[in-house]
Amino acid sequence: MCTALMQLLEGEHGPYILSDLRCGNGPVHTRYGAFAARFCSGPDGRPVPAVADPRGRLVPDDRGPAFRVPSWVTPPGFLTPHLEARAAVGLADLPYTVEKALHFSNGGGVYLGRDTRTGEQVVLKEARPYAGLAADGADAVARLERERTALEHLAGLDCVPAVRDVFQVGDHHFLVLQYIPGTTLNTVFARRFPLARQHPSAELLAEHAAWAEELYGQVERAVAAVHDRGIVISDLHMSNVMVDEEAGRIVLLDFEAASPAAERRRQIVANPAFVAPPDRRGTDIDRYALACLRLALYLPLTTLFGIDRTKAAGLARDIARAFPVTEDALRPAVEEILRDVRDAGEAASRTAPAAARGTAFAAGLRDWPRARDTLARAITASCTPERDDRCFPGDIAQFATATGGQSFAYGAAGVLYALHETGAPPCAPAEDWLLRHAKDPASGSPLGFYDGLTGIAWTLHRIGRTAEAADLLRIILDQPLEGLAPGLHNGYAGIGLALDDLARTASAADAPALSTAAAGCTALAVRALVDGPPSPRTGLLHGASGIALLLIRRYATTGDTALLDLAATALRRDLERCRAGDDGALLVVEGKRLMPYVGSGSAGIAAVIDAYLAQRPDPELAAAGRALLPAAFSAFYVQPGLLRGSAGLLLHLAATPLCDPADRRRAVDRHTDLLGSHALPYGGGLAFPGEQLMRLSMDLATGTAGALLALGAASGRPTGLPFLPAAPAAQPAATAAPRTGPSRGRGNTTVQ
Repeated sequence: MCTALMQLLEGEHGPYILSDLRCGNGPVHTRYGAFAARFCSGPDGRPVPAVADPRGRLVPDDRGPAFRVPSWVTPPGFLTPHLEARAAVGLADLPYTVEKALHFSNGGGVYLGRDTRTGEQVVLKEARPYAGLAADGADAVARLERERTALEHLAGLDCVPAVRDVFQVGDHHFLVLQYIPGTTLNTVFARRFPLARQHPSAELLAEHAAWAEELYGQVERAVAAVHDRGIVISDLHMSNVMVDEEAGRIVLLDFEAASPAAERRRQIVANPAFVAPPDRRGTDIDRYALACLRLALYLPLTTLFGIDRTKAAGLARDIARAFPVTEDALRPAVEEILRDVRDAGEAASRTAPAAARGTAFAAGLRDWPRARDTLARAITASCTPERDDRCFPGDIAQFATATGGQSFAYGAAGVLYALHETGAPPCAPAEDWLLRHAKDPASGSPLGFYDGLTGIAWTLHRIGRTAEAADLLRIILDQPLEGLAPGLHNGYAGIGLALDDLARTASAADAPALSTAAAGCTALAVRALVDGPPSPRTGLLHGASGIALLLIRRYATTGDTALLDLAATALRRDLERCRAGDDGALLVVEGKRLMPYVGSGSAGIAAVIDAYLAQRPDPELAAAGRALLPAAFSAFYVQPGLLRGSAGLLLHLAATPLCDPADRRRAVDRHTDLLGSHALPYGGGLAFPGEQLMRLSMDLATGTAGALLALGAASGRPTGLPFLPAAPAAQPAATAAPRTGPSRGRGNTTVQ
């Protein structure tokens, strides 16, 4: 078959598939991999496509940027010439060496290299034909040629890199550029941003304002110099500005979207935080990006403009409240952003009303009954029971699995849970939608709590649909559990917690099976904790803390103190992966980042420590819980979400007994106001943007349902994430003393 296709398609053009072996001179590729939709846990604990090894075990089906053959497979002989042809392609005959990869994309890569003739360090930009298509249909090769043309036209300017060479290896095109020392503006900004601290001083805020003004001036002058040469950049954003702090110099990078200004082309690629409205053409595209940069250098929330550009006025107001800069100074940027909003005469009058509306949003969120009704109204307005794939708009993850649109994290189950727990009116169409889909789960549906059937069944039981929940549980109990991840999100910990909770209120006929299954999940989680390789991930959802939560709750059920001992071990394992930030707060290390959030950061570990201390005193863990707490007190967080944003920190602060009541109140007010800065009108209420702020989301993990749950907890309502202790924010910390014996609780009620 492969040989026949090669003959049939000889000479036809098509993209090169990096994970596959190209056969012949056409678009025929082959690889050893899976056809069926089978999954196993990858190196980081996430489910990945799987293939069976000779022993029948599911192992990851590697689909990386290089062709690899599994160790147990011998390629058939007819592939030998194609393997040899692939191996023969390389940089060996060229005067450049590659030292490391800087960036990969679907169109090619960017590499740090060296010219072996001169010793000069250079940057090599790669482009592959028929890949990385832009909005105008240009592929990566065409865009690389645009960059070469633009940079040659700009030659001599100190604010752009110089072109050193061009060459081609096989189908791969390369542009060799001058290496520019320094750090991207995005990284410099993140490193020095003062609102990442709990109490930034007036001096620090003034220093940042002076830096932002100077830096913006440099970028503005560089863009003007490019425009004077008749070129539009068209993709100006923080990651495309290189800052050499020692030399006090900035350089503009990435001219793949550049074009002659006289042609007034539309934008074809853009960073979401700087994407221009569709009516902007030519140099107006860069002017819009400059206006966004003017605000983003103080508060990096300009991605919201893709949803509602009138947020610019409120953002300027928030900047003026936080930094020593006036709204008048920011007004030109706001007016540029608002230009041509709806009609030309409206833009000038939008600033003051929009700013006032932003203030009203923040104030309204402090009024609990009003806030609940406002968010619930938006959630209900977004319900689309006529759709089959999802009922509420949410994160793109809701389309990743068969149950994504139904799931607790990203689908209808989590939304219904938040409405129920906060006392909001139920959404009957969404309940009916979820029941209809839960009755006959699709093949390949995951079993996990946050991503699959177990979380759906638990939610149905929680909202009073007990018969339907029981039917789904019988399906779940018939499934094999071996081979799942151990964590809370999609593995043994989450399934075990739900089954343990449901067994407490189940009928005499159903309770034994649920309890036995919960014990089985616990045993599998313990085996993974004790005997398995350490998880590469940390925190509540995917790390050892989620297993610790299962062990704590099973101790409350069984009284087996060995489970508490193991829970302490699991917590300490995650704590070993934390380190102190610049201001001393203890945070989870995730690659190059320090994470404070509930899902995979310090707040999630701290919440499980609270659950542990409610059962057994431990001065060391209590001290760790207090050390983790300051990370939740920063003055600003980019995202509002529950699992990776300020809503989750608000939820934790409302519940933890380790927080001083006065500190808690101040932090709760601050986070509530920050949520007000993110809020957007929708359906007669307020909604929140999801992950990366690119679209409105109603789900629990990233969107409006999560904010609703957090605001409910902050109001004093005893609610929170399932299985974690939840206490009213007004409750004095001293009343939540640790217990020394097992206690029983249901769902997320406080263990007292």
